[in-house]
Amino acid sequence: MGIFSRLSDIINANLNALLDRAEDPQKLIRLIIQEMEDTLVEVRSSTVKIIAEKKEIERKIATIRQECEAWTGKAEVALSRGREDLARAALSARGKAAENADALEADLAPLAEALAKSDADIRSLQAKLTDARTREQTIAARRQSAVNRVKVRAKLYDDRITNAFARFEQVERSLDELEGKADSYDVGRNQSLTEQINELAAGDKVDRELAELKAKLAARAGKPVAG
Repeated sequence: MGIFSRLSDIINANLNALLDRAEDPQKLIRLIIQEMEDTLVEVRSSTVKIIAEKKEIERKIATIRQECEAWTGKAEVALSRGREDLARAALSARGKAAENADALEADLAPLAEALAKSDADIRSLQAKLTDARTREQTIAARRQSAVNRVKVRAKLYDDRITNAFARFEQVERSLDELEGKADSYDVGRNQSLTEQINELAAGDKVDRELAELKAKLAARAGKPVAG
């Protein structure tokens, strides 16, 4: 047995309430759509039968109405020939035919109501079906998005990634040690050109101060300054 047992159950169903109570919304919406599609086929098939029956009755009524006209013509012919008895019989036959036509026309009224009801049911069911299909796509998209997020989060917290970052740090430490070893070879080596020039400038300053000191001492002693 399907989720719905009658067409009215589907038409009056509240999809939001059903989905809220469902453990697996995607599975439920798929079942609902299947039930709606099957029901729609049944309703259309029933509607086809009603239309066919209505057309058959209308065709019979048209035939009987033609018979009524024919009996009227026959009554006129009989009466013109002085056969009142035949004219009466023809009119009687026309009356019975007219009664049959009236009875058949009475049968058309419930068929017309049934067709109107079927049309309203089909429109409502199609609207529900469109809504359900839209919700199915939305649910499927949300589910896929959630699955993808779970995969990404799982990879982010995967031990292999953690171990990979640990290895990166180990490689960086090894590089630091290697660079330190390379820099150690420069310790104690000859001074750079800049350092040597700076020392020359400092030596010139000392020489000037020494010459000034010698000149001062020579002036005091009254001797010429040497060098």
